[in-house]
Amino acid sequence: MTWPDLLARPEAAATRRIAYGLDPLQYADLWLPPGKGPHPLVIMVHGGCWLSHVAGAGIMNWLAEDLSRRGVAIWNLEYRGVDRPGGGYPGTFADVADGADAVRAVAVADHLDLTRVVVVGHSAGGHLALWLAARRGVARGGPLYRRRPLAIAAAFSLGGLPDLQAAMTPGTDTCGAEPVTRLVGEATAARPSVLADTSPAVMAPPTASVTLVNADRDTIAPPAFAAAYAARMAARGPAPRTRVITGEGHVELIAPGSRSWAIERSLIEAALQRKAP
Repeated sequence: MTWPDLLARPEAAATRRIAYGLDPLQYADLWLPPGKGPHPLVIMVHGGCWLSHVAGAGIMNWLAEDLSRRGVAIWNLEYRGVDRPGGGYPGTFADVADGADAVRAVAVADHLDLTRVVVVGHSAGGHLALWLAARRGVARGGPLYRRRPLAIAAAFSLGGLPDLQAAMTPGTDTCGAEPVTRLVGEATAARPSVLADTSPAVMAPPTASVTLVNADRDTIAPPAFAAAYAARMAARGPAPRTRVITGEGHVELIAPGSRSWAIERSLIEAALQRKAP
């Protein structure tokens, strides 16, 4: 499947758009399911190599529509990429953190059950989803520290890039070194490691359960990336789950009707039955 195959599909509209900052890219689209709730919540984070000109939150709309029809509320995050003013380090991460936490402002009125929150990210958004799950370990005093981050029960990386060092490896068909370099910022005396607060493979293991789903025909985020991350995390704590879908590629991972999405949706719905730690 190619991107035009997905993007040519009829597209539904979210319930409403909610700003969490002043920049035009600081918003989330809220999708509410039928019924009075309380509704479990999926936070979605799109990919696009952390570049706003490559992709936006809209590429997750087909997943959002499908899950909302099945009784799940969706908070589809937009954020400033590294190619936008204020993006990069720390802005891109701050947007994702503040955008996720901003759902609290509408939770009561929109009957959202914030004890059952799952974050789902695709491609570069898979990295950011894992980062959200791990950010409780960010050191105090830094620009990405938040005193009370939203509790997450589970995180799903769909064709994600969990290790930023690996994503910069020459010879891989990923985003390349340039956007990652802009994403992590420059080392300083106060911050000698640019990966310590940006790369889930280096950060403290998350308290949420983690599942990495990959497709064996995906050259952007090959299953080996997930396997290496899972092995690294298993040496430090609970092992993430990994799943490899055969015969499909990067786009199928976010395309309703694909075998990949049928499997992912089942895993996500099961995770929504668990409460956040």
